[in-house]
Amino acid sequence: MKKRIILFSVLFMSSVALKAQTIMNIHQNNGTVVQIPVNTIDSITYTVINIENLPTLTTLPITNLSNSTATSGGNITNDGGTPIIARGLVLSTVPNPTIADYFTNEGSGTGSFSSNLIELSPNTSIYLRAYATNSAGTAYGNELSFTTIVMNPGIGVTFDGYTYSSVHLGNGQEWMTENLKTVVYANGDSIPNVTNPNQWSLLSTGAWVHYNNDSQFENPHGKLYNWFTVVDPRNVCPTGWHVPTDVEWSFLINYLEPNADGGDIPNTAGGRMKSTGTQYWLTPNTDATNESGFSGLPGGVRNYNGMFENIGVDGLWWSSTEFVTNYAWNRYLSYGNGNVSRSGNDKTIGFSVRCLKD
Repeated sequence: MKKRIILFSVLFMSSVALKAQTIMNIHQNNGTVVQIPVNTIDSITYTVINIENLPTLTTLPITNLSNSTATSGGNITNDGGTPIIARGLVLSTVPNPTIADYFTNEGSGTGSFSSNLIELSPNTSIYLRAYATNSAGTAYGNELSFTTIVMNPGIGVTFDGYTYSSVHLGNGQEWMTENLKTVVYANGDSIPNVTNPNQWSLLSTGAWVHYNNDSQFENPHGKLYNWFTVVDPRNVCPTGWHVPTDVEWSFLINYLEPNADGGDIPNTAGGRMKSTGTQYWLTPNTDATNESGFSGLPGGVRNYNGMFENIGVDGLWWSSTEFVTNYAWNRYLSYGNGNVSRSGNDKTIGFSVRCLKD
């Protein structure tokens, strides 16, 4: 343990010049020397200060998100030279929380620890950091944040022989939690099933396919539709429901993460939209929590050339909004990250469809 000696002196300067005097030399850490005549010093005292270091730690990723719960923790890699006497998480609704705010107590010692957060307020942005305290004080890990949401079961809908569940979110939207499977428009007119790749690539009217032209993929992935289907005035969704616009997709995504800019910048909203596990998604299905109840699945795509790809890898959904003449906006999720992304794609491509209640 290092020690520092601080000298405190009271000096009484003589008004009479001395011909000879004894000098005290004080050598400082910066290499300089302070000289003080001994006969000007009334007394000398010193204080020993123990210089201790604060702990070193990081905040663990947030997991197990729900409407009112979350899990995080910390990893203390260095105790700073003295024992850790307290550790846990600090939380606040504003950035840079400290132990003056709400905190958990997860005991003492170094290494990893976990905190289960419960009874959180819904639809609230929360900032958190891990903390560790030793005799030198309290240190904090990196700051993380998340937003709890309101998610309740919706009324669902039955259409073309299929019953779809839905989720009602705190932003007022009610979304189907399953991909569309219909082969008819809302008025009962049939939607053509076009299996030939060359015919598919030349379409300018609505059509659907199963992935790889194989009906085994219908459950749970649903069917794939080109963009001309989703904008047909006969409505591919049930009466009272519609294919979401680009703005409505952004409204969902920004509700799940206010800074996501509708999916135009990196975000964590995608993880909140993906179904969990690796039964349908390829490993690792990064950051999937399905906190929103959207239950996004990787239904893959039929490309403009009629070829199929990315089942288990990507989930892609149309919006009803045109991007440019031959392209329209869509959203997609990937097995390898927690983003939901916005892109413009050729209208002849086959994507999944989700319906939004009017």
